[in-house]
Amino acid sequence: MVLRLAGKTLLKMIERWPSMISKCVLSLTENLRDSKSSEHVVLGSCAVLASKTVFKHLAMVVTQDNVFFTYNIHFSGISRSIFRTSDYLIDGTDFANLVSQIVSLGSDSSSLHWRYNLMANRVLLLLAMTSRNYLNSSSAILSDTAGHFLKSLKCQLPQTRILAISALNTLLKESPYKFSAEEQPLFSDDLWGNTKSSLEGALTRIFQEDGFFNETLNSLSLVHIITDTESTSSGGNNGNSIFQSLTDKSITRFYFDFSASWPRTPSWISLIDSNSFYSKFARIFKRLVQECGMSVLLALRSTLEEFANAQERSKQCVAAEAFAGILHSDVNGILGAWDSWMMVQLQNIILAQSVESIPEWASCIRYAVSGKGRYGTRVPLLRQKILDCLATPLPPKVTTTIVAKRYAFLSASLIEISPQKMAAGELQLHNKLLEELLGNMCHSSAQVRENIGVTLSVLCSNIRLYALSDNHRSHEGGNNDVHNQLMESWIELLTVRASQVLMNIQNASHSVTLETSRDISAPDVQLNGHSQDDVKWMETLFHFIISSLKSGRSSCLLDVIVGLLYPVISLQETLNKDLSALAKSAFELLLWRIFWEPHLQEAVSVILSSANDSNWRTRSATLTYLQTFMHRHTFILSRTEKQKIWRTVEKLLKDIQVREHAAAVLAGLMKDGDEDLVRDFRDRAYKDAIAFQEKRKQRNMSGGQSVASIHGPVLALTACVLSSPYDMPSWLPEHVILLACFGGEPSPVKSTVTKAVAEFRRTHADTWDIQKNSFTEEQLEVLADTSSSSSYFA
Repeated sequence: MVLRLAGKTLLKMIERWPSMISKCVLSLTENLRDSKSSEHVVLGSCAVLASKTVFKHLAMVVTQDNVFFTYNIHFSGISRSIFRTSDYLIDGTDFANLVSQIVSLGSDSSSLHWRYNLMANRVLLLLAMTSRNYLNSSSAILSDTAGHFLKSLKCQLPQTRILAISALNTLLKESPYKFSAEEQPLFSDDLWGNTKSSLEGALTRIFQEDGFFNETLNSLSLVHIITDTESTSSGGNNGNSIFQSLTDKSITRFYFDFSASWPRTPSWISLIDSNSFYSKFARIFKRLVQECGMSVLLALRSTLEEFANAQERSKQCVAAEAFAGILHSDVNGILGAWDSWMMVQLQNIILAQSVESIPEWASCIRYAVSGKGRYGTRVPLLRQKILDCLATPLPPKVTTTIVAKRYAFLSASLIEISPQKMAAGELQLHNKLLEELLGNMCHSSAQVRENIGVTLSVLCSNIRLYALSDNHRSHEGGNNDVHNQLMESWIELLTVRASQVLMNIQNASHSVTLETSRDISAPDVQLNGHSQDDVKWMETLFHFIISSLKSGRSSCLLDVIVGLLYPVISLQETLNKDLSALAKSAFELLLWRIFWEPHLQEAVSVILSSANDSNWRTRSATLTYLQTFMHRHTFILSRTEKQKIWRTVEKLLKDIQVREHAAAVLAGLMKDGDEDLVRDFRDRAYKDAIAFQEKRKQRNMSGGQSVASIHGPVLALTACVLSSPYDMPSWLPEHVILLACFGGEPSPVKSTVTKAVAEFRRTHADTWDIQKNSFTEEQLEVLADTSSSSSYFA
């Protein structure tokens, strides 16, 4: 009776204070595990544990995803107070036993569910990190823990592999074989470290096991299962997105958020964008080499070569990550390894025929040459050697795929160079590559031409950013000839040659058009060899412009872009559809570009010249560009420049091919343009229309008047009406009525009036009951007559 009453009382207490449940469960389950417990204690414990209150709480605990997720956010290790208790053994024997027990729970041989295995490994990482600063035996604990996570790289559980990457990135910190910042410029292999890492012994025994790296790379390649969706989508290095839920990522990738992001520079080049290269994986191999030295390379070399030559893309992905980490490790002996086999391996990668893994190998090279240090300005040990290897000319008669791949690798590596800190060797390399690229702009392959244009944009922006840096000015005396050659020759060549090529393309197109018009039944006329080379050269130039505008570096190339503005505008419509498509792509990007002084004046000059071009398509493209150009530069253009642009567009109102386009542009300019210019144009448009009507009344006939002379004033009036689509300013009623009075003119004047009045009625329909009060009865009748006439809106 007493036992039953005690049980009921305990359950009532639990219901009132749910926080007691966790403590009671631990105490009661301990009674079940103790073989010496009396019968009534065991039965009472079972009764309490089987109650609905406790069972409901335990059912909630079973959903440990959210519980452990919260734990990871709020709990960064065990409480430090445990190390300050007087009864705790400072040698950490009990703590080491606890770590050993958790290691067994997190191993593959454990019978735990994979989710509990994952949680055990995460707790192990937290315990090991806490022991680092408080226990005398922490080196042994860290060594065992690092060894355990190194073995976990070949675990069959994908989440455990990801957590092992996170753990090793956190544990491998000593790096005794790494060159220091002071030793690195010496480029010597004789500076062997006198001390070893405390983890080296345990790690070496593991990776020297037969087949360890083969199994490890096989397991990591499973993470790189690339679906059709992933291969066509863009994104970052998320890692193992196929296998992991959001909660699993919170457990396995917790420490990744504290790592420096890579790449340091933004990537705008789709050719080298890879979703499958995980820099976190590359960092593991780099840290492992820095921790254990050249013994890692000896154990890894054969497996790396095998995976690099594999047919499966997933194996090449993990090989690219491992190779990137090795190249970026900067350890003693790495120069000898480069000369003995790594350079040959990189050359084989360049000459390989496979194309699917190009993005991963490009990311590998980009990672290998990335700058070191807090700001990424310290040069990696092998950067210059990697660049020289890439700059080496290819053997004769290689496929265009390999040529394109080499340029993709070059652009990937040059992006990561800090232009302000370029050394003399890197400047000379830029000069060498610049000559090569400018000489190959007429390459027969469209893919190669695209890669050349992209690489050229990176090269030229690097050169210009270096020229603008303080480093250039401080070394100007020593490298003056090199600087002048780099800074002046390519600018003049591109702009002058672009003008010549543009003229050749336009002349060739005109000749083809004349020949085709003479003989309609003749087959399509093909361009001759020189004309084809001109088109290819211009395509490469457009790729250069597109890449420069996408890169975010176009501010340092504004003088070049302004010099190439006319070819982009004038080649929107040509006989070569590929060339026109590239011109339109460059044109769309140019719409977003703002030009500052002193380049703004030159840009205005080019635009005004294009607006008066003999080709009406060029004039039309200029009008399209002008509307956006004026909107973006309205606050920095001088009044004189604005007036010139307005006058130029007004003249085009009489142009038979583009006059309606000019009216639409003027309507846009009036919406947010200079108030004085808008008022002046509006008043002149009204006066010209009134004057034309008075002349018509005096002559009482329409004879002798050209359509353009009538259509021009009507279009000017139309621009005024359409410039205020929803408001009803005081001047608008008179302009609308005057425009409606031209509804009796022959087409195309009549259709212009009808469409404009219909558009006015449509945009003012919502508030017409109020706005119609601005009109007189006679004006409303005129407006109604015009609106009710037959038109395309009817």
